[in-house]
Amino acid sequence: MKQPRAWQRMLSGRRLDLLDPTPMDIEIEDIAHGLAFVARWNGQTRGDWPYSVAEHSLLVEVIFSRCNPGVAPRWQLAALLHDAPEYVIGDMISPVKAAVGSGYGALDERLTAAVHLRFGLPITLPPPIKKAIKSADKISAWMEAVQIAGFSSAEADRFFGKPDAQVLRGLEIKLRPPAIVRTDYISRHEELLAACTGQPTMREGGV
Repeated sequence: MKQPRAWQRMLSGRRLDLLDPTPMDIEIEDIAHGLAFVARWNGQTRGDWPYSVAEHSLLVEVIFSRCNPGVAPRWQLAALLHDAPEYVIGDMISPVKAAVGSGYGALDERLTAAVHLRFGLPITLPPPIKKAIKSADKISAWMEAVQIAGFSSAEADRFFGKPDAQVLRGLEIKLRPPAIVRTDYISRHEELLAACTGQPTMREGGV
């Protein structure tokens, strides 16, 4: 019996095996492009542009860094990449994940491991870092729920927890064209990767 195809061809030309992903087939341009076109909240948000996973990831990294001043750049990079697998498996809302079961989680874990290896991160993040990123993720979800997804503050408090007002200060949900978000995601990834390795970015004279 012929086995179903388990790989996807990326715009970079890479062929990513979803069941057995390898770091060699992971490219940041593919991740940024995919995430910039994947809508959060199944697209059920206000505005003329969908709120993408790439935009969400940029916000989570900002919140994580704000809540953890002085944190190492590698953990900021981990925060930026926390939803990277969704560039190929999409963003399922929590009720759908629960219905799908453990299969989605296993696929996510394999892809996360490949992404982490590709960019010099440990396969499994230290528990305090993982917890801190999850906390930033929940704060971002609260903001999205209230500002663009039609939730009241009270509803958002119940589902995501009430965030510290100081953490939210000056932050606002942005709705922008995917191409702009894609560019910003790649740029931020480049900055953090350079900070991790001590190398200059392309804009600073790196190659």
